[in-house]
Amino acid sequence: MNIHEYQAKAVLKEFGVAVSRGVPILKAADAEAAAKELGGPLWVVKSQIHAGGRGKGKFKEASAGDKGGVRLAKSIDEVKQFASEMLGATLVTVQTGPAGKQVNRLYIEDGSDIAKEFYLSALVDRETSEVAFIVSTEGGMDIEDVAHKTPEKIVTFSIDPATGVMPHHGRRVAQALGLKGDLAKQAETLVAQLYTAFTAKDMAMLEINPLIVTKQGDLRCLDAKISFDTNALYRHPDVIALRDTSEEDAKEIEASKYDLAYIALDGTIGCMVNGAGLAMATLDIIKLYGESPANFLDVGGGASEEKVTAAFKIITADPNVKGILVNIFGGIMKCDVIARGVIAAVKAVGLQVPLVVRLEGTNVEEGKTIIRESGLNVVPADDLDDAAQKIVNAVKGK
Repeated sequence: MNIHEYQAKAVLKEFGVAVSRGVPILKAADAEAAAKELGGPLWVVKSQIHAGGRGKGKFKEASAGDKGGVRLAKSIDEVKQFASEMLGATLVTVQTGPAGKQVNRLYIEDGSDIAKEFYLSALVDRETSEVAFIVSTEGGMDIEDVAHKTPEKIVTFSIDPATGVMPHHGRRVAQALGLKGDLAKQAETLVAQLYTAFTAKDMAMLEINPLIVTKQGDLRCLDAKISFDTNALYRHPDVIALRDTSEEDAKEIEASKYDLAYIALDGTIGCMVNGAGLAMATLDIIKLYGESPANFLDVGGGASEEKVTAAFKIITADPNVKGILVNIFGGIMKCDVIARGVIAAVKAVGLQVPLVVRLEGTNVEEGKTIIRESGLNVVPADDLDDAAQKIVNAVKGK
């Protein structure tokens, strides 16, 4: 689960992390009061969307201007002007895609006197099962470009969960960033604070870009991006309260109600599969035969008929879906449960596109019988390769 920058900074502030003062607003009419509360003389007006590249982004609406989604204001009047231009407009960045995202929230923040900019992030290293820190002197830039062009400028290290964060981790960050004296001590403190916040809140990713040194000699997080481990959210009702569903795909929101692993994609073939590995293989073979998947959907190993019905409804709600492939290998999941769920869903929402069903495993014959006797226009398949070719051909009208 992702949250906005201002929410991420509020979370970090709970752990003592130094961040700039700021005020979030939802209405342009509140911009003046926010600016006066901060006092100035410089303010930064930041679009709050779940995507990076805001500063380099462009608004679709001409009335929003072409100054990007992060703007420096030198007067209260400019704060008010920028707020009225940006709120409600659609911001397009490298991460939103051409459709962009509507800006429904702004964060008005104190301006900072920046002496240096750095990059610092923490994430879970899947190979070591440890929290890894990534540090670079090239802050304020796309870290992917830095990794591609100048990988020697990136320093990475992991923290052993048995020991937790130690002073030498902070010293390593300070050394990598060329910080000495009091700034080195601040770096040690910051690394400890960030690691504590990361583990305490079950984060999946924490990115500070840029981490700045002010001209006053302070280390400060000027931007913050946090993603949380969805599987751990039950432990953090305070984090769940930060969720902004307007930033999420409506189908993904519906899927979360039924504990379905669903991700919307941009293809034409809807997929319902059990097991993440099999789902990925299904997506790959669809691409192999010349079409693109419309979603990733894993119904899990113990899905009920209700869950399968919900999954099917979510797939058919996507107007881009021109065909559906159900690919079930029943181990814990029973093929007859899948079959009944598909039949119930089809009867509830109708079937306007070709449907190919491949069943194998537990109760497979019962499942095939249920589908065969349903009277529905369903194309059976013997294996995954056969299923992929049949749904691709059906979508292409062959």
